[in-house]
Amino acid sequence: MTLDDVAREAGVSLATASRVLNGSTRTVGRALSERVADAAARLDYSPNAQAQAMARGRSDVVGLVVHDIADPYFSTIAAGLMTRAAAADVIVTLAVTDGSRTREVAQVAALRRQRVRAVVLVGSRWRDDDSVAALRAELDAFRASGGRVAAVTQDVLDVDTVLLGNADGAAQLARALLDAGYREFVVLGGPGDLLTAAERTAGFTGTLAAAGVAPGDRRVIASPFTRDGAHEAVTRLLGSPGRPRTGGAAPPCVFAANDVMAVGAIAALRDAGLRVPADVAVAGFDDIPTLRDITPALTTVRLPLSDIGGAVFDLLDAPEPAQRRVQHVDGRVLLRASTPRVAG
Repeated sequence: MTLDDVAREAGVSLATASRVLNGSTRTVGRALSERVADAAARLDYSPNAQAQAMARGRSDVVGLVVHDIADPYFSTIAAGLMTRAAAADVIVTLAVTDGSRTREVAQVAALRRQRVRAVVLVGSRWRDDDSVAALRAELDAFRASGGRVAAVTQDVLDVDTVLLGNADGAAQLARALLDAGYREFVVLGGPGDLLTAAERTAGFTGTLAAAGVAPGDRRVIASPFTRDGAHEAVTRLLGSPGRPRTGGAAPPCVFAANDVMAVGAIAALRDAGLRVPADVAVAGFDDIPTLRDITPALTTVRLPLSDIGGAVFDLLDAPEPAQRRVQHVDGRVLLRASTPRVAG
């Protein structure tokens, strides 16, 4: 059945049938609306989603763009957003960038062509003014066409933003580990051009430096922001002349800039025959749900990831304000068995 069939059955014009079934800024009288709805029901007609988007100017779809859906950080935020969207009868379509800056811009452009209601970006920015400018230009075009945008990222895109306390959370963790008696640290800092990694690394190492920890006892090792990247970095470190002192009354502590890296670090340490935390302590950042299966329980900075997903959807679902909003979310240090208190 087509919309033409419905219009003939109801005895109305095709335009009137479209306004009733696809939605429009132009209203149709109640009597005609009921005739069209009854005809559609008799013919078992289902409106076309693309036609509805054209008629209304926007669809009931939100595009969610993330770096890596296999990473529990992103999947937990996505789950929180989707739960909130489902309650609002909004469909979420997912796009994954694999960390590609050009792909991110291309996916936003594709979502604009699909006339989605809004776009949500989740993921760190880079130390790259050109990629930020290209993304901002595409987002500006999307908003000029009537779309809404929100992001969980650094506050550099001029859109509604949920801003995470990366540096502050890492600084709080460093202070807690110093208070627990640790004096030698290795920081798995992730890629140097990734802003989230840089913020967490700077917050952690800056606090150590302010406390008088010598540069040789707060080494930073760059690696991919992944489990395997951290595993390879720790394996190389353990095979190098600069291998940290292990065991003893105050073992060294590895701080990984996210939890999946911490998991990779623990695996590498065990592969080398070292015990966590007896020989080397380990801490992470994010408190991803899969940590419940990690032994020993991992010290980390907890971010309420599912709530963050809900919060960024709420920014879009509320009436658009006169000025953009920035919502701050702080982390909370959780000291667990992977970093027990050591003798001072």
